[in-house]
Amino acid sequence: MYDEKTVYVVGEAKSPENNPIMKQYDTFFVGFVIDRTDGTIVDADCTSVLGLTKKFVQSLFTGHNIWDSDAVTNRVMNRYLGSSQKAIIVAFRHAQIKYEQALESE
Repeated sequence: MYDEKTVYVVGEAKSPENNPIMKQYDTFFVGFVIDRTDGTIVDADCTSVLGLTKKFVQSLFTGHNIWDSDAVTNRVMNRYLGSSQKAIIVAFRHAQIKYEQALESE
């Protein structure tokens, strides 16, 4: 399904306690399939209660670069107006750190 040049990285964060995601999963996760040759996010998915949320979060990340923190943060802040907004940003940054550590260990 995914090219050999891709890797899978998961970022995690806490959502607000009143968020249905926290009630169901306890932690918010965003998974990223990243092209190792240029850092492009090929696919993304997240823990969510609604399928539409998964598709929308996917659209925020897919096709963009894992290192483009400002653009991704702005896109999430301007377009995702749900209670998990900050959790999405924190999970993205956590995934960046994990990805960077993996690259350094190669």
